[in-house]
Amino acid sequence: MNRIYVPSKGPEDWRALLADPEKHWKTGCSAKALAHCWEEASGFPKSVGNVFATSRFKELENLELLLAIPEHKVPLPGGGRPSQNDLMALASNNVGLVCIAVEGKVQESFDRTVAEWKSKASAEKSRKKERLKYICDLLHLSTDSVETLRYQFLHRTASAVIEARRFKARTALMLVHSFSQENAWFDDYKNFVSAFGSVAGVNEISIAGKIDGIQLFLGWAKGEAVFCTK
Repeated sequence: MNRIYVPSKGPEDWRALLADPEKHWKTGCSAKALAHCWEEASGFPKSVGNVFATSRFKELENLELLLAIPEHKVPLPGGGRPSQNDLMALASNNVGLVCIAVEGKVQESFDRTVAEWKSKASAEKSRKKERLKYICDLLHLSTDSVETLRYQFLHRTASAVIEARRFKARTALMLVHSFSQENAWFDDYKNFVSAFGSVAGVNEISIAGKIDGIQLFLGWAKGEAVFCTK
């Protein structure tokens, strides 16, 4: 994995990093909305900062954004593609360092369930089994309990924990930054949060337990509709 990152000069620089810059870069879609929102902010976007400010967790109070890396890839065991996070952010406060994996959405779904993901490409099933076991062990979940969950949530959350370990952060957060004003696909996120014995809410942070000394949180921030028109 490359360790060298080039500073962004604006949203167009995010486009070049996409898996398909033509297909995925459209007004009203998540990649473009997320890029404009974060580029226009001084630090965290208001919609994200407000969620942190109203949470009851000291680990997320008065956070300062240190670094944000678009389309950040995190390798996972089992071969295949890495988890390509829409944005990976590092932030800090007086509690310590926080690693945040951001998943941008507008109307796009969270893709396949774990069961659907496992059923495709039979030649890769053994490698998928290895990857799923690693992720579930990492997140303290049973492989039997995640069949109906969206696989995207699992590897994005794993990315946050893996990078928190790498940067010696005390806190990890998987944050959905959704620009859907109807909260499209929120029920899928709610089901994922419930797997950790927690309750989800729009513009709320949920606690998901501790993993090897790292406090894990899950969150949903509702972005401003204006960024879907840019």
